[in-house]
Amino acid sequence: MAICRGLRTRFIVLLPLIVLPLLLLPVFELHHKPNQKVQKTNFPKKSDQLVLGPSAGQGLPNRLQCQGIKAMNMNKIRPSCLQNDLGKMQNVSFVSMFIVYNGSHRMELGSIRENMDSNVIVGNTSYNKVERSIAILKTFINFIQVSMPRSTIFLLTDPATVLPIDRKNVTLFPILGDYSRGQLMLQRIRFYINFLESRLQLKYEMQNSVNHYIFSDSDVAIIDDLGHLFQNYPDFHLALTFRNNKDQPLNSGFIAVRGTHDGIQKTKIFLEEVLEVYSSKYIKASRMLGDQFALAWVVRSHLPFAAEHFQKPETFSGQINGASVLFLPCAIYNWTPPEGAGQFHGMPLDVQVLHFKGSRKRLMLESWNYYNKTLSMPNMMCLILRSGRTKYDF
Repeated sequence: MAICRGLRTRFIVLLPLIVLPLLLLPVFELHHKPNQKVQKTNFPKKSDQLVLGPSAGQGLPNRLQCQGIKAMNMNKIRPSCLQNDLGKMQNVSFVSMFIVYNGSHRMELGSIRENMDSNVIVGNTSYNKVERSIAILKTFINFIQVSMPRSTIFLLTDPATVLPIDRKNVTLFPILGDYSRGQLMLQRIRFYINFLESRLQLKYEMQNSVNHYIFSDSDVAIIDDLGHLFQNYPDFHLALTFRNNKDQPLNSGFIAVRGTHDGIQKTKIFLEEVLEVYSSKYIKASRMLGDQFALAWVVRSHLPFAAEHFQKPETFSGQINGASVLFLPCAIYNWTPPEGAGQFHGMPLDVQVLHFKGSRKRLMLESWNYYNKTLSMPNMMCLILRSGRTKYDF
């Protein structure tokens, strides 16, 4: 027992001498390696210039065929453009929500030059984050004024924001609301409803003329006159675009509304149901995707057969709460570059709307610059088709 007590006493005395060097070792190493940094994972750098790849859909019928960036099978005037005369008493207006962010906060556009970090160069122009958003908006307007010069463009925006946009047929439509990123898609549905309510109050104007509306994202290029939609499909109240996607076949980035009192009223009721579903079932996705989930839920609950139709890129229609809803294939009315290389199998010859999502927004500016120099829409489409596979620095 005495021996054990002696060993225990020695161990207790020696324990600090053993532990202390171990504790000091990291400090010693830190002083000898002050510049050592944690190794970071290097992610592939996104391209800061156009990358031309293969043209999807080559050899397929009814798809754009390109030789280099020259369109080989597209006439200067496409068939759909020949039947778009709505007459002087009808017109098509575009409605888009637009807000500029600086980091996580909204910013005054008067300080647009102060946000000079993360500049990118497109063509001969350098853009910071805010200027990129403005450039995309201006390009959105440019394409509309080329393809549909009679159209008015309404920009739903924060009343406190002063946009540097002074263009013919462009009207700012201030709406009070929550423009934070976390509520963006949810608020957009609310603002669409508010806008439609304001149109219902214009009873006198509606008696003398019909103004149809297309709600769209601002990162789209309208490359054909969409007036034919309201002429060739005279019975619909609202139209949505769809693609073959099980969870997200629809989105609120393109909604066409017939400008009659009946069309506006029934679209408003439809969107109010979408908003209620959005708020009750998908509020956690209020920043992104919630609009797609809510639209899909409403459509499927009223039209169980729609899921089967979503698998085929063919127009169809259905009745939802008394509203006649027309479903248009994204391959023509909401074509995106990545899907063009994927499920769309290239670019259909009768494509009407090009949607530049995410980093492909750079391609939207590049394509406008190309069109502005060449005035060739078909060749511009080949440029987009060949360069749309790449993710860009934008």
